[in-house]
This record gives sequence, C-alpha cells and structure tokens, in this order.
Amino acid sequence: MELTYTTKKLISVESYVDLISSTSLKDRRPLNDYERIEQMLKNASLTVTAWDGNELVGIARSVTDFAYCCYVSDLAVRGKYQKKGIGKKLLQITKDNIHNNAKIILLAAPQAEEYYPHIGFEKHNAAFVSSGVFVI
Repeated sequence: MELTYTTKKLISVESYVDLISSTSLKDRRPLNDYERIEQMLKNASLTVTAWDGNELVGIARSVTDFAYCCYVSDLAVRGKYQKKGIGKKLLQITKDNIHNNAKIILLAAPQAEEYYPHIGFEKHNAAFVSSGVFVI
C-alpha cells in the first residue's frame, strides 16, 4: 500500500462525506448538509489528506493562524486503513506546516479518547464548547 499525503489536492464534498461516513465521526458531522460541508472544506486553513490512488483514506482538517494555535477539527482515517500510522502521519504533516511552537488543539470523539495520549497529547480539563447559545 503506497499512500500519497498532500496539502494541495482539493476534496469534493462527496469524497469527504464518503470518508467521514466510514468513521466514528459519522454521527458528529452534518453529512446531509452538503452546503455546510462545502463551507467547512472551503474555509479550513490547512487540510492534509491521505490518498490510496484516487480514494481519500484520511484527513486532518484544521483552522489555524499558523503561528500560535491550530485547531484540528477533523482527524479521520477510513476504517480499513486504521492502525497503520496514517492519523499520526496526518498530524505530523499538520505540525510541519505550522510554527514549531504552535499548539495543536482538538476535541476527541469518545471512541478516540485513548488514542491521543498514546501519540503525545495531554488531556486538558479546562476546555469549553458552546452549543451555539450564549447567555449575555
């Protein structure tokens, strides 16, 4: 299996949906809202992808300022390709494209909580997530 990793290849909404549908993120993304997915792909600051020929097998999609912080909003690897180091490689390429001292931040899907400490992430208990409603 010879995979190609790139930050240059455009991803179609269909390829993204097909990939995410094969992972534990399938219930955590608006996969039926193609317009929203298109905006998610278009407005990401950095997208690293892994390809097996023409098949998208992995993605690390991030929003970043490239200097201080990088929020990895998607890290997904197609099921049959998992446990082969692809996710780790996607994160390494992400890190290689931002400042050496920039922090990588992410929210783990429940099924992936044990994965991130294994590759060097520290759990942080002071993170907050909004449901979109603020009390002001």
